[in-house]
Amino acid sequence: MSGHDRRVYLLSPRSLSPETIAVAFAKTSRSPESFDTIAASLSEESSAQFHERWVVGYGHASVAEHAVLHIAMENVSRLAIECVESNRLASYTEKSTRYQTWDRTAFVVPPEVRGTRTEGLFRQTCEHLLDTYQQALEPLKHVAQSAYPRQEDESEARWDSRIRSRYVDVARYLLPSAVFANVGLTLNARALEHAIRKMLSHPLREVQEIGEEVRQVAQREVPTLVRYAQASAYLTRLAHPQRPAVAQAARAAGPNEVLGPAGGVFLRHADPASEVRALAAASVRSLGVPYATALHTMESSPQAAGEAVLSLLGEMGEWDNPPRELEHVTYTAEVIADQGAYFEAKRHRMLSLTSAPLTCDLGYTTPRWFALAGQLDSYHRAMTQASQAFEQIAQEDPAVAAYLVPNGYLRRFLMTLNLREAFHLCELRARPNAHFAMRIVALHLAELVRAVHPRLGGAMRLAGMPTWQTLEEENFVTSQLHPMPREE
Repeated sequence: MSGHDRRVYLLSPRSLSPETIAVAFAKTSRSPESFDTIAASLSEESSAQFHERWVVGYGHASVAEHAVLHIAMENVSRLAIECVESNRLASYTEKSTRYQTWDRTAFVVPPEVRGTRTEGLFRQTCEHLLDTYQQALEPLKHVAQSAYPRQEDESEARWDSRIRSRYVDVARYLLPSAVFANVGLTLNARALEHAIRKMLSHPLREVQEIGEEVRQVAQREVPTLVRYAQASAYLTRLAHPQRPAVAQAARAAGPNEVLGPAGGVFLRHADPASEVRALAAASVRSLGVPYATALHTMESSPQAAGEAVLSLLGEMGEWDNPPRELEHVTYTAEVIADQGAYFEAKRHRMLSLTSAPLTCDLGYTTPRWFALAGQLDSYHRAMTQASQAFEQIAQEDPAVAAYLVPNGYLRRFLMTLNLREAFHLCELRARPNAHFAMRIVALHLAELVRAVHPRLGGAMRLAGMPTWQTLEEENFVTSQLHPMPREE
């Protein structure tokens, strides 16, 4: 083999530490040696010295991106998961609330509550929610069995496996944010350092403790790269929730907000002209013409624009991703949906997500299956008790009160995303196997996108999907406690 033969190989984490791998890649910018030769010359001590000088001392933080860690977290709260999973440059897999169930003891009692006069109220509220959740599972299962009958030659176990997510999806509306979660995350050391800083700066002590534990376990693998991760006064100020003086201010609907039983989706910012700008950008890539020339053509010739759309998206297969030119088209949507739908939306880390604090202020949604299962009264009682306990604890600490908010309560959040990500979100979350609340959000957003950008948005692969209005009517009833009338 000559010195110029192509080589593709693995620097294995089984034999090299993450910090050593990062140095081996970093040194290639100035060393003529091969990666494996460089790695063989390194020790953990020399790698630490390199990082101390270049990453910490000179700020070449991109080197730390080559040190990748896999961190497992167990029995942390779903509320804490919001901070853990707020990092864009990471991968997460979480214990599913669609396939697994929780007993009455499976919740975090936060440090702020332990040993205080509100601990009894906190425990009682969580236990009542989880008892109601457990009691609803069997009746909801019967509803699912009626809706999805057992197939010929299908075993009982396979039948339950097929319909399980259907009825557990409904029951989870009762789960408070205090319930246990397990999550595995994979991220590089540069992203990890920022993640630790955010956790250490969080208003909840549970999250602060998790951040310190993550820092300690990470130091065993990347002792230099996370050594200086610490709380930030700036991040602490940004993360501190502000409770409105009058809760009614948070409940008030904004301009043009008419909420239905599942909430609502409102397109706040979209530029109709950005559609032709994306088509012009595609012409720059495919034809090499100046952008101004391509833009003039697209603006002045509907025929040329139509042909450009066909050229860009016309032969896109079921599993093909749209081209990056669609990223030149952006939207800001304001969504009011239940906490379960919010958890689905935040998985899309390419969008920019801003959420209001988790409260009971906007009321809650009521899945229709609770009525069909004869569980409507117990559902309302549990949700009411959660709201009352939330209000009591929020007087002292609104961040801690959020532990008590069940999945069924509505939350306001903003999504700013480009058209390429809109394709991904709307097509993925509109599928029949997706959670029904998020299907409504996805299909509603797709309708709004298509209205403002019919040529490109019309290429979304949603043939055969029901309307979001149909799904809302099929899956929700208006809560008796928090009516949200829709305009006729």
